[in-house]
Amino acid sequence: MGKLQDKVAVITGGASGIGAATARLFVSEGAKVVLVDLNEEKGMAFETELKTLNNEALFIKANITSEDEVVNIFKQTIEVFGKVDIVFNNAGIGRVQPSHELEYSEWRNTVNVDLDGVFLVARESIREMLKTGGGTIVNTASMYGLVGSPGSAAYNAAKGGVVNLTRSLALEYAEKNIRVNALCPGFIDTPIIPEESKQVLAAATPMKRLGQAEEMAKGVLFLASDDSSFMTGNTLTVDGGYTAQ
Repeated sequence: MGKLQDKVAVITGGASGIGAATARLFVSEGAKVVLVDLNEEKGMAFETELKTLNNEALFIKANITSEDEVVNIFKQTIEVFGKVDIVFNNAGIGRVQPSHELEYSEWRNTVNVDLDGVFLVARESIREMLKTGGGTIVNTASMYGLVGSPGSAAYNAAKGGVVNLTRSLALEYAEKNIRVNALCPGFIDTPIIPEESKQVLAAATPMKRLGQAEEMAKGVLFLASDDSSFMTGNTLTVDGGYTAQ
């Protein structure tokens, strides 16, 4: 029996990268997985892939910055699976640009996805978990939610917000059996990192390599499972030593 046997897990940003790696790992541990992503083509193909491993997988196309669409994610999940046990609140975007060149609309878009969207998903998660006696939320923050970096003001501010949002929600719902923790990845070898940047980012990491999505997924599994049953309000930093410098 897997660590997540018969658990229902919602994963935003679930069609690629860390989200997809986590979905595969969760399915291997017995979970029923709901994939949420804007990329319908990838999402539907991945749903089909997961159904060959576990016949209980569902893809929902949704934009996490839309309150109505986030509400619908959980409405559909409850209609199909009857409950929500785990939410991996992972969808996000990033941009690198000098702050004096950053348009306010670009700032708002980054914060809207990386912080506001995380709040909306967490809020709906909690509403459902309160009905069923508890659950676990894992928010994707970033090592850049803990330290600064030039040219990423909007992203860093949003991810720092995710770290403290995680702490606040954890304290607010600890007595309701809802655990809330954050994963803070370092530089990870996913499609959002341009090939020309990978060597530079690896060199900036003390372990001299990029992290793999599968390594992040193992961290998410730890936070989502009973292996971390006495942890809430924590940030698990998986960054190859970057923030130790």
